[in-house]
Amino acid sequence: MIEVIYALAGIGILFNFLGGIGLVRFPDVYTRLHAETKCTTFGSIFIVLAILLYELVNWSTNSWVMSFHSIIALIALIITNPAGAHAIARAAHRSGVHPKEAVVDSYEKVKR
Repeated sequence: MIEVIYALAGIGILFNFLGGIGLVRFPDVYTRLHAETKCTTFGSIFIVLAILLYELVNWSTNSWVMSFHSIIALIALIITNPAGAHAIARAAHRSGVHPKEAVVDSYEKVKR
């Protein structure tokens, strides 16, 4: 069972690491936002699953506290991460930062 916990934590760390690489390597703000929000959300889900499974295996009287806090943090992250990325992308577009290699720009026709 401990191998599954390590695998879940490793997958979560890998996705968070790949999001960091995407933040550095991608050319514009929109692709960087996409990489960072998708990877950190997905990586955080796996890390919280590893925490919950660890707490389930090593159950004690106070283990529900860490599980509860992890679930609340994950719910907050799942709600705020896409909303924050959308707000940043919209603000970047309104300030004149356009996608570098976009084929379709649906916000171009929206009045400011």
